[in-house]
Amino acid sequence: MLTRLVIVGGGIGGLATALATARHGHEVVVLERQPEFNELGAGIQLAPNAFGALDRLGVGEKVRERAVFVEQLRLMDGINGQLIVRMDLRGDFRHRFDKPYAVVHRLDMYEPLLRACRQVESITLHSGCPVQRYERDGTGVAAVLESGGRVCGTALIGADGLRSRIRGQLIGDGSPKISGHTAYRSVIPMEDIPKELRLNAATLWMGPGFHVVYYPIAGGKSCNIVAIVDNGARQEVAGLPVQRGEVLDAFAGVHSKVRVLLERGRDWRSWALYDRDPVPNWSDGPVTLLGDAAHPLLPFTGQGAAMALEDAVCLGDVLYDERNFVDAFARFSALRTERTGQVQLISRMMGDRIYHLAGDQAVERNAVLSALSQTELLDKIDWLFGHEALIS
Repeated sequence: MLTRLVIVGGGIGGLATALATARHGHEVVVLERQPEFNELGAGIQLAPNAFGALDRLGVGEKVRERAVFVEQLRLMDGINGQLIVRMDLRGDFRHRFDKPYAVVHRLDMYEPLLRACRQVESITLHSGCPVQRYERDGTGVAAVLESGGRVCGTALIGADGLRSRIRGQLIGDGSPKISGHTAYRSVIPMEDIPKELRLNAATLWMGPGFHVVYYPIAGGKSCNIVAIVDNGARQEVAGLPVQRGEVLDAFAGVHSKVRVLLERGRDWRSWALYDRDPVPNWSDGPVTLLGDAAHPLLPFTGQGAAMALEDAVCLGDVLYDERNFVDAFARFSALRTERTGQVQLISRMMGDRIYHLAGDQAVERNAVLSALSQTELLDKIDWLFGHEALIS
């Protein structure tokens, strides 16, 4: 029986799902809201579980060609400048997880996915097609475009992000939760970074109510900086250009090395950060959700893209075993909700209860983290990074 799967959203999750399902014999149509297929944003961290999914999708090597394989994850005290703990990403790390840890520009992952989709005959990509809602009947489901047009299929997947129209109709839980955190992002030439800070590492500076992350991208030619502050922001902001002075004012009192990084930043933009509460089910008959539409999370674990990639691989496997979309979507949701919900809640916790602590709590945190051995550090992340987390 010919099946046609309509995917709403052409981001990382949508394209990955198109690959995972088309290769199991389904005809796939991807509807992207924007005029062109593109990915906004800058740097992204890819843990071993992300590479496990990318390898399953057949694009892992292409992403590796563009990636920077950082040697360490470093946690620093953003006030006194002291190293708290470092995790070596070579040796025992690679032996345990079998996959690397790397940092890339988002386009360096998105473009291989897009090219791979364009090479699959059974995948059709349509841009400039904002979807307003879906409609079900006895034979399938239709995506109803804002233009009034309809794209019909056997089943539909909402991979349309944080403010998913499909989620709004399927779950109806209102607007996403604004966290009160603001993220400032900048990408600058590596040559603008002081030599002593040009490290082949992902470094995170923690302080009271803030943290700052920086790491190399673009083959080490550029530096990605993300500075997050708990400022109680309640205004919806996405990619708003801001002056350097605003960033420096938001991080007054940080260690001099952190301030140097912020001073070197250029073309700063700001985002308000959102997530949603986990839900026990995100499927309804021949309609399901995926990626940020299903389980948006704060960026404090660096797992947003990885969870969407895992979703795609899992759904592809389920649809290979189960040709009935209603049963397959119910099983997919059951397989993924516990894991993704755990990551959502831990991502929330990382800010308020680890990264942003102050005073005696920060001192205690530093002491606990600095006492951990490399083996103990790996044990703590095994559940998240282990490639066996993928459902097959």
